[in-house]
Amino acid sequence: MTPQKTPSLPEYDPADPVESAVVSRLARNWGQRATVKKPEPDLDSLFDLAKQDYPNELLPFADHDRFLGMSEEQRNRLRAWAWIAFNKNVMDIEQYVVNPGFDLVAHDALDTGLGDTFAVAVHQAMVDEQYHTLMHLNASAVTRRQRGWAMPNNALPDVLTLRRQRAATADAADPRKRAITTFAFMTVAEISISSYLDLISENDVIQPVNRATVRLHNRDEYCHASIADDIAGVVYDTLSPDDRRHFLDGLVDAMTAFSSNDYSTWHTIVELMDLGGGQAMIDDAEHDTRRSALVQDFSGIHKLCKHLGVAGEMSYEWA
Repeated sequence: MTPQKTPSLPEYDPADPVESAVVSRLARNWGQRATVKKPEPDLDSLFDLAKQDYPNELLPFADHDRFLGMSEEQRNRLRAWAWIAFNKNVMDIEQYVVNPGFDLVAHDALDTGLGDTFAVAVHQAMVDEQYHTLMHLNASAVTRRQRGWAMPNNALPDVLTLRRQRAATADAADPRKRAITTFAFMTVAEISISSYLDLISENDVIQPVNRATVRLHNRDEYCHASIADDIAGVVYDTLSPDDRRHFLDGLVDAMTAFSSNDYSTWHTIVELMDLGGGQAMIDDAEHDTRRSALVQDFSGIHKLCKHLGVAGEMSYEWA
């Protein structure tokens, strides 16, 4: 019997103390990796209280008079909440959008006849996603400890992409259409999540623990995007014309949700902070027609659709 290979941790630079700390924290929390020999660096000791937890330019209200007139502590708390929400968004998408889609592929729920090679690749990716969830959970936990603010994940609503996916699957006509919708949302998330992670990974203003967490996660996702792209092409070739149309509509729905600022989450945050004028600030940002989408790079999905010969058939305005 061939021994099972222990799932590998994300690739990282051993010379980078922050990346080493993030990966070592994973090793401690994951029982199978208790044999790691190096002394575990402490994430808390690497936390830089002087650094921002989240970049101002990603806040949808960064140029609003109410935000500009706040005390520095209020702005810091909003940025910390933004980082907690960022991590929750990643974790919810990994757990409830990506893994269910991969699970469909792993069990050939769409009757595509995918063989062992794809099944193994998908299961490996699903293991990776558990590591990613733990990485972002650790990053939020150290932020709460170091800032001294509770900021619980469960105080925030389900993330926008998940809410939209659940609504779309609920509206699907039958179990097969629900499965295709789930698969479409997974495809968009896995091919495009690097664009979301890139918003944080190379911003030097940001907390080094945060940047390292995102950078490590992103390295795996470039591989996952290739897997999801290959699988989507194989699955699409097996679908009926009606199922193909449903899949393409699902891609558009998923891109629309994935690209948008989640104003429901922001309304919740300013309410939790009891921030005077906060609700009006979020309303103004939500209805500001000059406001661009949070994620704008869907070049991976565009490339997939061009390869399938359907990019021109989709009701989506490609950038």
